[in-house]
Amino acid sequence: MGLFDFARKDKSAERQTLDNGLAKTKESFFQKLTKSILGKSTVDDDVLDNLEETLITSDVGVDTTLKVIDKLQDRIRRDKYISTSELNAILRAEIAQLLRRPLDNMPATFDAPLPCKPYVILVVGVNGVGKTTTIAKLAYRYKQAGRNVMLGAADTFRAAAVEQLMLWAERVDVPIVQQGMNADPASVAYDTLQSALAKGSDIVIIDTAGRLHNKVGLMNELTKIRRVMQKLVPDAPQETLLVLDASTGQNAVEQARQFTAATDVNALALTKLDGTAKGGVIIGISDQFKVPVRYIGLGEKMTDLQIFNPDEFVDSLFE
Repeated sequence: MGLFDFARKDKSAERQTLDNGLAKTKESFFQKLTKSILGKSTVDDDVLDNLEETLITSDVGVDTTLKVIDKLQDRIRRDKYISTSELNAILRAEIAQLLRRPLDNMPATFDAPLPCKPYVILVVGVNGVGKTTTIAKLAYRYKQAGRNVMLGAADTFRAAAVEQLMLWAERVDVPIVQQGMNADPASVAYDTLQSALAKGSDIVIIDTAGRLHNKVGLMNELTKIRRVMQKLVPDAPQETLLVLDASTGQNAVEQARQFTAATDVNALALTKLDGTAKGGVIIGISDQFKVPVRYIGLGEKMTDLQIFNPDEFVDSLFE
């Protein structure tokens, strides 16, 4: 038994979940990376070309890939020589740098002190990306951390969306405010905050319509929700959380482009990382849109939603 066997034993349950959730991405990424340096001892133009292809086909994205390659070329020009054995460490550092984004006063853990009360999370995203289950997992994680949580069912475009959130609220055992299908989403949001203030809730999570209609309609709807909430909590929402399905790769990038153009997204949740080899999409989305990845979904269990730690993510990816 070697040193690294002890290190594996000492891993936290959350880190083990992260390692397991990234298994497919790690396997795919390192298979491609190994091929890109096969038979080489130094990083030359051929290695850089192969590495560029590796990053692009790992869904890191063209712009972000070129940024990484440019940094490597700068390093080669400066040091005159990079061995392939050094490449992992350099890539690791560059990717970690791309993923580090300021959290704008968001709590670093589920039990960290909150900057205000209630702390409001407005959730946006298209149907099918895991938006409702992400809300349920968020409610569960914050409740397990000792928070009083309230949900608001402001996705009133589909009756099923309201019913599904009500079912999750019952399972997680948190209160929910809803007015049924076709109700005014802003009215639901207002009532949710009013109830949260009356009951002393710590966390308020509000669902919104899961359709990517035209930008003007989306912007108007979300702007109205913000405006009415701010009558009660002046700086609400603290998080405008865009939920994306990591398994859709570049389609997730396009959704991020649409939603960030339509509203002030300041946090991202990437779901379904455990079922995909396309986890590299996190790197490109974070870099391209300058928005921090806030939460990652790594499995079906309620505890499989984690607050994203870029250094832990990179450690796991390159381990």
